[in-house]
Amino acid sequence: MQKLEPRQRKVKILATVGPASRSPDMLERLLRAGADAFRVNMSHGEQADHLATIRAIRELEKALGRPIAILADLQGPKLRVGTFKDGRAVIRHSGHFTLDRNPAAGDETRVHLPHPELFGVLHKGQRLLINDGKIRLKVIRADADSILCSAEVGGVISDRKGVNVPDAEVPIPALTEKDRRDLAFAIQQGVDWIGLSFVQRPEDVAEARKLMGGHGALCAKIEKPMAIKRLDEIIELADGIMVARGDLGVELEPQEVPPLQKKIVNAARNAGKPVIVATQMLESMIESPTPTRAEVSDVANAVYDGADAVMLSAETAAGAWPEEAVTIMDRIAAQVERDEAYLGRVRFLDTPPDRTTADALSHACTTISDTVAILGIIVFTGSGSTARRVARERPSVPMLVLTPSIKTARRTALLWGAHPVTTKDIGSFEEMIAKGKRMALRHGFGVAGSKLIALAGVPFGTPGSTNLLHLVTLSGDELSRPKAA
Repeated sequence: MQKLEPRQRKVKILATVGPASRSPDMLERLLRAGADAFRVNMSHGEQADHLATIRAIRELEKALGRPIAILADLQGPKLRVGTFKDGRAVIRHSGHFTLDRNPAAGDETRVHLPHPELFGVLHKGQRLLINDGKIRLKVIRADADSILCSAEVGGVISDRKGVNVPDAEVPIPALTEKDRRDLAFAIQQGVDWIGLSFVQRPEDVAEARKLMGGHGALCAKIEKPMAIKRLDEIIELADGIMVARGDLGVELEPQEVPPLQKKIVNAARNAGKPVIVATQMLESMIESPTPTRAEVSDVANAVYDGADAVMLSAETAAGAWPEEAVTIMDRIAAQVERDEAYLGRVRFLDTPPDRTTADALSHACTTISDTVAILGIIVFTGSGSTARRVARERPSVPMLVLTPSIKTARRTALLWGAHPVTTKDIGSFEEMIAKGKRMALRHGFGVAGSKLIALAGVPFGTPGSTNLLHLVTLSGDELSRPKAA
């Protein structure tokens, strides 16, 4: 099987796997079309299906010679109404409607709400959104047994439709029993990232971290307005952030989402944490072979904002054109990055280095690559922290990330500008330079005479010891030397 060539773009593409894309043949086609990582949505399908998907991705990883990140996205708690006598009812505009603790089937005046924790937190004037916001209720009165509402927007309501509570912090954990089982399964299968849904507070992230036991990286999904209030604390505890615009768009007014997206992206970038922009990016391509102009602009704006990755959801999971969706997203990102104004836009956000040697050297890589004709930055890392520091600066050249850890290589596959490669550890400065040159030539990061930056830590193999920056020039004869990878 032909190996994958290094990507020319820096932003990454995360593609969701589903019925339309879980076959090994389609997974390979998506990788060749531009996908860098795959999302396994634990909300749909059985663990047996996800196991087959994970194994197929790992087989492709070996065959194509490219570390591939897998993100297992947990479902999170789902708030739903009960059932109706006829399976459905009509809530009258401006009429009254009650949600209560009575398990009897509902009608046009009331329905069971099987979530007792909600009755103690809702107050007059707060909103309840049903069926992705198609029905909008405002609380008139709430007590321990019922919530009387007026219908700002009425309509047809049917059995077990979802409920969103945008104005209150819901006192339920982000992890259900199903999530705990799915998390244990994902960790057992060695997935690289865990997507945590329904994050409202830093404690949700801390709980998931404890359950993960140091395995995998944690991506906190920002989809609840309550999370915005403690965004910095959540980012500090997480390894990465996802801007989950679907639920944000339900619980907020539409015009509020774009500035919040930029705020979340900027906050994650300032913290040096990877950030993914997700949901409905090329939504029309679920059915159409081409996107709308607005969707193209949406993807382009996320790339201009400096997101580490952009995500496809139903477009690749269940759509009719999964390969085309990845191809078009790849073309949009590549076109944006060729724009002469791109770097200026990406660096419009000031990310001053922390007062550490590692951050100072990472910042220096960007300055040098802007000043000297550098083709790439070779980063030697064990944990991936050095690569994250360099990516935070958004240098003008790509990174060749060399690591002895396949786990680090896979996690880094979601990092802006990173081309991860697993290689044996190094033991000396001379070995570092020789290996860096050899890997650069092997992976297309230059030719004879090309200049690159090498960034590492001495003593080698010591986490957090980045303290060495060296400018190297490729001679072209490194590949002829019989050295192990």
